[in-house]
Amino acid sequence: MSAMPTPAFSGQPDLVREGEDWLKSLKNIKRVADATLVAYRRDLGQFLGFLETHLGAPPSVKDIAGLLPMDIRSWLASRRQQGTSSRSLARSLSSIRSFYRFLERRGLATSTAVTALRAPKIAHGVPKPLAPEKARALSRHDAHAGLSVDPWIAARDAAVVSLLYGCGLRISEALSLDFEDADTARRDQILRIKGKGGKTRLVPVLGTVSEAIDDYLKLCPIPLQYGDPLFLGVRGKRLNPRLIQLAIERLRGALGLPDTATPHALRHSFATHLLSRGGDLRTIQELLGHASLSSTQIYTEVDQARIMEVYEKAHPRA
Repeated sequence: MSAMPTPAFSGQPDLVREGEDWLKSLKNIKRVADATLVAYRRDLGQFLGFLETHLGAPPSVKDIAGLLPMDIRSWLASRRQQGTSSRSLARSLSSIRSFYRFLERRGLATSTAVTALRAPKIAHGVPKPLAPEKARALSRHDAHAGLSVDPWIAARDAAVVSLLYGCGLRISEALSLDFEDADTARRDQILRIKGKGGKTRLVPVLGTVSEAIDDYLKLCPIPLQYGDPLFLGVRGKRLNPRLIQLAIERLRGALGLPDTATPHALRHSFATHLLSRGGDLRTIQELLGHASLSSTQIYTEVDQARIMEVYEKAHPRA
């Protein structure tokens, strides 16, 4: 479904036109996702809205070209005063840099004003994995059955959670599976997952995960065939991820889990527990579908003790 366009930017017609052309180039040439385009449009709109107040009139391309680093800093400061986080500020600055580079390619401005600025520092977050016994408890059928839901819904939710922890899937990846994927998992003990950026990876399927999926299929009251979504809501449509999020929220109280116990925390737990049992980063990178090893290396901070143990055993000079 295409993203809904937001209102036009604040600015002179020449600048509004350039802004729309920039977004079109991102969509048609760089193939930027609709959700990302919405964020870019919002960032540019906020920036130009600030400039209208800052300059006393709707800005033009000439105004944009004449801005100094101090003008950009004033915009960032105003966003900060509104309570905007460092992460959001860094993303907004990245959006405006992209727009300036677009104008620069057209010979309309230089990007000096924005490239001279350093992005706000972002607090480095470390994933909060669950203890193995807690992660297993979340994926048990009897835990979901205790929520007093229909047996097939309990089996469905347990199967989804089993995929998150047992295969390290993102919730969007688990819910994008189709009925024929269950046959592949049963027959070959492997899933072909299409992740971020359209990148496909192969993920082994544990026997317990296959059993959880089979239990769900036996209880599902809606007959499934090839081409149908694997996980259904009560109306027979593809399951909404919010329902899994709510199920885990309800289970947190029953199992004594912290608020950090979320569907994505199960993916963190998958990676962290593999690493603690001797899994290497390259393999974990492939299983998670990370494009860069640097994305996977964050898990080394979760289990530094294990990393040092492996280093001391494996390094020739240790």
